[in-house]
Amino acid sequence: LELEFGKVHLPKYETPNGESSKKYIEELIFERAKERFKEITPEIKARIEYELGVILRMGFEDYFLIVQDYINWAKDHGIIVGPGRGSAAGSLISYILGITNIDPLKYDLIFERFLNPERVQLPDIDVDFTDSRRDEVLTYVKEKYGEDKVAQIITFGTMAARAALRDAGRALGLSYSYCDKIAKLIPFNPTQGMKVGWLLKCLETVPELKTMYATEATAKQLIDAALKLEGVARHASVHACGVVIANNPLVELVPLQLSPQDQSSIITQYEMHAIETLGLLKMDFLGLKNLTVIEDALRSIEEIRNEKVNIYDIPLDDQKTFELLQAGDTTGVFQFESSGMRRYMKELKPTALEDLIALVSLYRPGPMELIPTYIRRKNGEEKIAYLHPKLEPILKNTYGVGVYQEQMMRIARDLAGYTLAEADTLRKAIGKKIKKLLDEQQEKLIQGMLKNGIDKKTANAIWDLFPPFARYGFNRSHAACYALIGYQTAYLKAHYKIEYTAALLNNDSGDIDRTAFFVNESKKSGIEVLPPDINKSFSDFVKENESIRFGLLAIKNVGANIVQAIIEERLRG
Repeated sequence: LELEFGKVHLPKYETPNGESSKKYIEELIFERAKERFKEITPEIKARIEYELGVILRMGFEDYFLIVQDYINWAKDHGIIVGPGRGSAAGSLISYILGITNIDPLKYDLIFERFLNPERVQLPDIDVDFTDSRRDEVLTYVKEKYGEDKVAQIITFGTMAARAALRDAGRALGLSYSYCDKIAKLIPFNPTQGMKVGWLLKCLETVPELKTMYATEATAKQLIDAALKLEGVARHASVHACGVVIANNPLVELVPLQLSPQDQSSIITQYEMHAIETLGLLKMDFLGLKNLTVIEDALRSIEEIRNEKVNIYDIPLDDQKTFELLQAGDTTGVFQFESSGMRRYMKELKPTALEDLIALVSLYRPGPMELIPTYIRRKNGEEKIAYLHPKLEPILKNTYGVGVYQEQMMRIARDLAGYTLAEADTLRKAIGKKIKKLLDEQQEKLIQGMLKNGIDKKTANAIWDLFPPFARYGFNRSHAACYALIGYQTAYLKAHYKIEYTAALLNNDSGDIDRTAFFVNESKKSGIEVLPPDINKSFSDFVKENESIRFGLLAIKNVGANIVQAIIEERLRG
């Protein structure tokens, strides 16, 4: 057997008239651009030509055709698709083809953050679907490209320190209580990624564990065995979203096996990193519960009010939606539901999608401390100052606060003469914290600024912004996509409160605490949730006049069959 690395096995997209993928993607882009834009300005045309040049040079035309195909198939079948995730939203071609749903020119998103023209690597487009219908998209892909060429990817559950101790103890025939006592001495591992080495570290830092190891022969035997087991794969399951699509039958490229959970589906025996090394196309089909809520709400709006709302086409400057956000009435609104977020909403008083993008990026450990500054500056309570006049156009949108990785890339380009591709390399170098790389980039950046007439003191001060920036700077494309889903849910809540609340209740009907929470929140906002009624309730929560009638399925210990029987009996008389 020979494993060949560095060769990409991209599947071929079947074009309608058998023409080449290159010719077909060009035709498709210029045809669909007319649907996205009233007129194709020179700026739009130049950006399309630049991106298309990069995509064709890297040989990714089939990739884009495949992704747009299953996304548009999902939309045509009423499956709600997220606006994108990650850096794909920086691509205008993705927007034109319907892969993403946010205009990168309007929101100033960078293509090089997604595809770096100086480094060929497979693009990574993660797509969110309604979580209850994600399988339909997967079935479509299997039918279209062949059952033998599509599979889900395996993932391995590995043994952490505590599990290794308990499993080793069971094999050694030690009592459960003894093993449990030792396992409980292991503190919580803050770096969940570090599966190997944590037990050894605890052995050095936890005094009680250290003593037991030194004085008790049984404890030493148990811990020695556990040290060898830590990080070993314990069981296999199916990766939550990874799907591989190949040009040849997968059996010729990777080992396959039956899924441990469901013996009817086939999965790869290599995990996702090995799949990528082999040059196979890994795609992420993610299920997002909030999209299911949107889909359910749209369905009931159409059934009850006879109104068809196109969620991809709602106005992004809707007054009623921003009033709801400014009031902090964000229960059930994606990304903006927590108490901290509600407080900041009331203080910030967002007036545009731009504010929501910034909040998604800043509301995380680290940059959170910048939120009060951002709010004061937006509300005109604090002066906005820039280290250099050239920073103003880059940081103006965020009132002089550095928020996004893309701003860092623009500073490198506009002040130090980097290309955006070099700036993306700089971003990665700082993120990796390798001293040699950092020193090289620092020298290059400062020299570039000096060449552009920026004095040494200011150049050094600007460089000092970069390391903390890399630590907390957020991917603006990703934030824009999530802010858009948040805005869509807020729009539905502002205009169709009862239908949206019923959809929220239905999606959490199996969770008693969440159901109780939403029932209370509904009462606070003036919507009455009527109790279950054997003559009026259906299986789901439904709108009844200006109230919501409790769904029978949400009652504890009432199963679907009995609900079905009650409703059928009622229809009979």
